[in-house]
Amino acid sequence: MPDKLERYRSKRDAARTPEPVPAEPPAAGDGHAFVIQEHHARSLHWDLRLERDGVLVSWAVPKGLPADPRTNHLAVHTEDHPMEYLTFHGEIPQGEYGGGTMTVWDTGTYETEKWSDREVKVVLRGARASGRFVLFRTRGKNWMIHRMDEAVRDPFPALDPMLPAERARPPRDAASYAFEFAWGGRRLLVPVDGGRTDAAREHPWLRPLAESFGSRSAVLDGEVATLGGAELLVLYDLLYDDGHALLDRPYTERRAALEALEVSGTRWQVAPSWPGEAGPVRQAAREQGLPGVVAKRLDSPYEPGPSTSWLFIPS
Repeated sequence: MPDKLERYRSKRDAARTPEPVPAEPPAAGDGHAFVIQEHHARSLHWDLRLERDGVLVSWAVPKGLPADPRTNHLAVHTEDHPMEYLTFHGEIPQGEYGGGTMTVWDTGTYETEKWSDREVKVVLRGARASGRFVLFRTRGKNWMIHRMDEAVRDPFPALDPMLPAERARPPRDAASYAFEFAWGGRRLLVPVDGGRTDAAREHPWLRPLAESFGSRSAVLDGEVATLGGAELLVLYDLLYDDGHALLDRPYTERRAALEALEVSGTRWQVAPSWPGEAGPVRQAAREQGLPGVVAKRLDSPYEPGPSTSWLFIPS
C-alpha cells in the first residue's frame, strides 16, 4: 500500500517545525472527524481537513466556507495530513512550509454523501461550521466548495454611504444627537469578507485590517483623512457585522457594535463621538482647522444617500 503521508513528510523537517511528523505510514481507520484551521501564513486562509482512511484529506480555502449557496469559494486540494493534525495549533516558523500562526477554528464530525476523485459531498456537524457542502474539481487542478443549504447570513447591503445635509447651526435639540468631527477626507466604505477587502485594491495598507477580522464579515463606514502627513482610515459607523445587516438599527446600537470590535491600528482608528456636546465639539473642530462637525440623530437608522438625520455644520 502506498504511504499516504509521504508527500506530507517530504515538505517538513520534524527538527524545525512543531507540526506532527509521524515516522510510520498511517494505519487504516474508519472515523469521520473533521477540523478547520485558521492559518495566517503568507496569506490568510482556512484549512478544511476530513478524516478518510487513516489520514486527513485537506483543502486550503482562501475565503473560508461559503455562507451563501449563490457564491462558490476556491478550495485548493493539498497533501493528506496525519490524524494528529486534528488538534494541532501553534506557530510554524517563518521560512518553513506553511510558516505562520495556525489555530483550530472548528472541529466536529461529518457524514459522507458521496466521495470520488472529482466530487466530495459531506454534511458537517461542528460548533461553527454546519450544513451540507460539496467540493468539486474544476477542469484544471483546482477545486471549488459550494454550500448546498440555504444562506446562513444576511446579504451584504448596497455600498452607498449615508450623506449629511448641511445646516448653518447645530440642531436645537442637541441632546438627541451625537457630534463628531468632519475630517475633510474622502468617504470610504470597507466591506470585509474572508479576511479580505476590495478597498485594499486602492489602499493596500488596509489588508492587515481586513485580515485581523478573520472569518468575521463586516462593512465599515468611514473616510480616509490625511493626518500628520499620512493617510489614516477614520471609522465612524458599522453597516454589517458577523452575518447580520445593521442598517435598520439605531445609530446608538451601530456605534456600540463598532466600538465593541476594538478596531485600532497605526493607520485606522474609530473616531470619537460626543452625544449632546454640540458647542464644545464645534469649537474644538474650529481650533484644529477641521471643516466642521457632523450631528447624527441617536435614533436614526442608516439611510444610504442624502439624509436629514445627519447634519453637517461648518466650523
